[in-house]
Amino acid sequence: MYHLYSHNDLDGVGCGIIAKCAFGDGVDVRYNTINGLNQQVARYLNRFSLEEHPYDMLFITDLSVAPDIEKQLNLFVEEGGQVQLIDHHKTALHLNDYMWGQVTVTHRDGRLASATSLLYEYLVQHGHLSQSESLDQFVELVRLYDTWEWEEAEKPEAKRLNDLFYMLSIDEFESKMVERLRSAEEFYFDEFEEKILDMEEDKIGRYIRRKQREIIQTFIDEYCVGIVYAESYHSELASELGTIYPHLDYIAILNMGGRKMSLRTIHDHVDVSEVAMRYGGGGHSKASGCTITEEVYRLFAAEPFELEPIRLDAHRNQFNLKGSESGVLYESWGEDLVFVYCRSGEWIVEWNGEELPFRFGSFDEAERHLKRQYGVWLARDDAFVRMLKDQLMQRRSGERLALSTDMEEEKLLEEL
Repeated sequence: MYHLYSHNDLDGVGCGIIAKCAFGDGVDVRYNTINGLNQQVARYLNRFSLEEHPYDMLFITDLSVAPDIEKQLNLFVEEGGQVQLIDHHKTALHLNDYMWGQVTVTHRDGRLASATSLLYEYLVQHGHLSQSESLDQFVELVRLYDTWEWEEAEKPEAKRLNDLFYMLSIDEFESKMVERLRSAEEFYFDEFEEKILDMEEDKIGRYIRRKQREIIQTFIDEYCVGIVYAESYHSELASELGTIYPHLDYIAILNMGGRKMSLRTIHDHVDVSEVAMRYGGGGHSKASGCTITEEVYRLFAAEPFELEPIRLDAHRNQFNLKGSESGVLYESWGEDLVFVYCRSGEWIVEWNGEELPFRFGSFDEAERHLKRQYGVWLARDDAFVRMLKDQLMQRRSGERLALSTDMEEEKLLEEL
């Protein structure tokens, strides 16, 4: 008899699905939370008898065990028990010190690994499962989604597979996928699934648009962090927020009901698994998580509670456009106006008409600094026009001009 204890997300359940394709009724599959795994393994070790079940084997996938469980597992293996842990999180690499541990972050061909892709590779190599086109496609979709590569690879099917996973119960999803992978030559979504997935995409879009208006930003340690409360669609939400607000180092999504915090980043210079480890969690460099402990609650919830949400940039402008060398207008809290323009190859910042002492080599550098340090947002065209009118009146009355002297305000006003 085989026993498989895995995570309860798509990658973890993917392991259970291909295990059932390999062993059928000969495998007992249990899905666990991160904290629940240790209790599950402890119960297995306490009730298991090597004399009565000498050929049973325990698989642990997509999760790592606590140090005390490590020792118990190692003792169990030394006494003759069969255990194989397969994981892909770099925070679990220390488990490779054990003969029963296989933690691999990347495949030999350079692809980032998932637990499902690693288990599939293991089962095929050991003769437990025959490779097929449908299995190859399913496993790759799981891997692409779990490693955040589906967008770059332009494989929206991977996201749709995850959407379907959360729309169904685990038992129903598992049953559907096992039957499909056993019978179909290629992996597919049926007509009904396609319809409900289209409806789900609309629902996710509305949810994300609402959360865009709720995110706040603050500095926690060395990072500029975006914080939002959400119970659903964490990956989609974080991907969208990270794209809209690239000045944020990472996004922290707090699920207060589940007492979990998810961390996501789109940047290569930030490793959120290291951030998660500070608070007892772990995961991937771009996607990690931890439990909301007292310290996490203080840093990410209590202290930032009074902060206002990030103001969205104006998105229908025709004239006040980012990157315009003649000038871009931003607004800040307290009705401050921030004007950014290029002069002699450098980007200059004026705050309420007063030139600030620092310079930037590019517009992106200037905007990133202003958004991180002052929370500015791109002003609408009407505010931009009012500023131009004010500057034109000042120029005609001989007062100091805040705009760069080579800007043709009158011509631009005519165009407006």
